[in-house]
Amino acid sequence: MTAGPTMMNSAGEGGLRSRQLRHAVALLAVVMAAGTGGYMLIEGWGAWDAFYMTVISVSTAGYREVHDLSWAGQAFTATLLIFGVGSALYAFTLVAAGIIESRLHPRIQQKRRARMIDQLTDHFILCGAGRIGLIIADEFRRQDVPFVVIDHDPVAVQEVIRRGDLAVEADASREDVLGKLRIDTARGLIAALGTDAENVYTILTARGLRPDLLVIARADSDDARRKMLRAGASRVVSPYQIGAVRLAQTALRPAVVDFVELATSSESLELAMEQVRIGTGSALAGRTIVEANVRQRFGVIVVAIQREGGHMDFNPPHDAVMRAGDELVVLGRPGQLRDLEVAAE
Repeated sequence: MTAGPTMMNSAGEGGLRSRQLRHAVALLAVVMAAGTGGYMLIEGWGAWDAFYMTVISVSTAGYREVHDLSWAGQAFTATLLIFGVGSALYAFTLVAAGIIESRLHPRIQQKRRARMIDQLTDHFILCGAGRIGLIIADEFRRQDVPFVVIDHDPVAVQEVIRRGDLAVEADASREDVLGKLRIDTARGLIAALGTDAENVYTILTARGLRPDLLVIARADSDDARRKMLRAGASRVVSPYQIGAVRLAQTALRPAVVDFVELATSSESLELAMEQVRIGTGSALAGRTIVEANVRQRFGVIVVAIQREGGHMDFNPPHDAVMRAGDELVVLGRPGQLRDLEVAAE
């Protein structure tokens, strides 16, 4: 569950309030100008006397008239009171509401985010709002995956909130903080903080709270990678190593890289590669690929089967048995993959 709609609605309400205030101030200025000009034209007063009479009329101050009014001046004053007082009250009400809202709005938004975090389930806790963290957040948002970001940098946290996502400013290695982020119901945790030491501490804390949690960490060196694995990380990724390998593969096998990018991109509408878990009660469990008629029924290609113990069978034969708990790595169109996911539940 992300905070996109909430933040966008708040921004829209703020813009509407600002436009209303501008219109009210403009209307009040027109009334003041019309009142001043009217007294000058009807009564022949000077500019200051006409302006002063307009002010005390619109503000309902109740002072005596600057000069005796003619019948036409009295009629004009009555008209000015009807339109001017209404315009002034409208403008003053919007100004007062804006002042109150400017003081209460941050607290209201903070409470709203806290309520949304309390409702999170099957979500990711993304630790780190740096360049890597923001890219991960963008990918989660595109795939409609619920997540919450945590970082100790207030500027980075505000940037995440500005984008419309849930974020908190805190220390990701503290047990009470991870508890408030609903680590007990989380789908996984990603440690993408600025330093390897911070990520190691975060992994240790998360693993202590949830021994079964999927924990993915970012490492800047091989030594840090080994330490994170010992600390309890399920997977450790080095952005520098992946980037270097990707550059080399692009130079040597550009067609292969293009295919993998097409199959793994969340924006691809033609082809996608996905993993599908075989559920215990699924009709696919205990059947071979050919018996389940996976290729003809769903129009997908089974690229590999990751067994429950972690072993990976690449390009499995047609007589390979799909067991409950196995993960199928399949290639197909998004709609076909969704049909297979339903059948595998």
